[in-house]
Amino acid sequence: MARLFGTDGVRGLANKDITAELALDLSVAAAHVLGEIGAFRGHRPVAVVGTDGRASGEFLSAAVIAGLASAGVDVLDAGVLPTPAIAFLTADTGADLAVMLSASHNPMPDNGIKFFARGGHKLPDDVEDSIEERMGERWSRPTGAGVGRVRRLEAGHDRYVAHLLSILPHRLDGLSVVIDAAHGAASRVSPDAFRQAGATVIVIGADPDGLNINDGYGSTHLEKLAAAVIEVGADLGVAHDGDADRCLAVDATGRVVDGDQIMSVLALAMREQGRLADDTLVATVMSNLGMIQAMAREGITVRQTGVGDRYVLEDMKAGGYSLGGEQSGHVIFLEHGTTGDGVLTGLMLASRVAQTGRTLADLAAVMTRLPQVLVNVPDVDKAAVDSHPGVQADVASASAELEGTGRVLLRKSGTEPLVRVMVEAADEAQAHAVAERLAASVRTHLSR
Repeated sequence: MARLFGTDGVRGLANKDITAELALDLSVAAAHVLGEIGAFRGHRPVAVVGTDGRASGEFLSAAVIAGLASAGVDVLDAGVLPTPAIAFLTADTGADLAVMLSASHNPMPDNGIKFFARGGHKLPDDVEDSIEERMGERWSRPTGAGVGRVRRLEAGHDRYVAHLLSILPHRLDGLSVVIDAAHGAASRVSPDAFRQAGATVIVIGADPDGLNINDGYGSTHLEKLAAAVIEVGADLGVAHDGDADRCLAVDATGRVVDGDQIMSVLALAMREQGRLADDTLVATVMSNLGMIQAMAREGITVRQTGVGDRYVLEDMKAGGYSLGGEQSGHVIFLEHGTTGDGVLTGLMLASRVAQTGRTLADLAAVMTRLPQVLVNVPDVDKAAVDSHPGVQADVASASAELEGTGRVLLRKSGTEPLVRVMVEAADEAQAHAVAERLAASVRTHLSR
């Protein structure tokens, strides 16, 4: 049977794959496993629960809260807040765990369940496996005063915004910024934080109704943001995904500034401030070769991990590194948080523009992106992609063709039933041709 937990919690179609029963059972099992491994330190446990605002989060959060309280866990219901806000509040309130209901950048019908341990850290794989194994078991239920109590965490928004502003190295006075909140969890938080930091803020995609999250807005749909920046003559624009753990940007001309470029700008800023530990940036194998080359020219080492911000975070914690992230816009500032934080990333990027007086386009020009083509191949046996001899032979041939000028990467998605084919090359036409050839190989050899 396939593992229930993916690279970022449990995710699927709400009320079909992600049901109220599943949410309740997972929450009970999590309370039992964390309690037995000593995570509650012998006291009555407390959990923070939040959602990204999609309609299914209403019944799923109710199920999670019911499961936790029935297992004797007191619950702080934070309501709609970004995932990094829930991680922050876990540490800030001294809670023992947290649960976030979100499917991030996925369409509205999907949802997901993410767990955080004490301090706002994602659970290790072995703890997730233990939770999965314990689902549905018989257990002794507390009664009377032993059941958990539930109360609203009313100050969550203000505490998180205050945290963000306390980190900012330079105010944003004089900057004009367009914010696209993806009709998601950052619809209030991000505009509030930017305004309090001094920016003139124009907001789009910030009218959530539970059904429109990520629908034509946000970090996966940058066209409206680019148009708005040009229309109002803003200095830059920032876009979040549904749960605001990502940030992508556009410069004043409407040109996209991706996660690799953002990390490059911030790595140089942090080194200048003496805050880039070991002059090292942690990224994933999906990061553009152009970033790695640019950082090498600047004397910054780039460490690469598997795809997923949890693996970036693990490497950062192991090596004591201060900055890491993904091309998709997950950026982690380990000194200030335990997960990708899209609002903080946008603030830091805008702060660098304000501090230097340079345009975002000028700052982002530190790296030149190599043409990169990504082809998703659905409905194949993704588990066999790393071992099928026919696929691997075609990968070896493509790698030899691009040696010294590009690279090839095939990987199975951690959240969807597909294989991702990524090709970089000096020439875009060549990148497309090689990517389509490898995608055809995956379809031929791994079709189910």
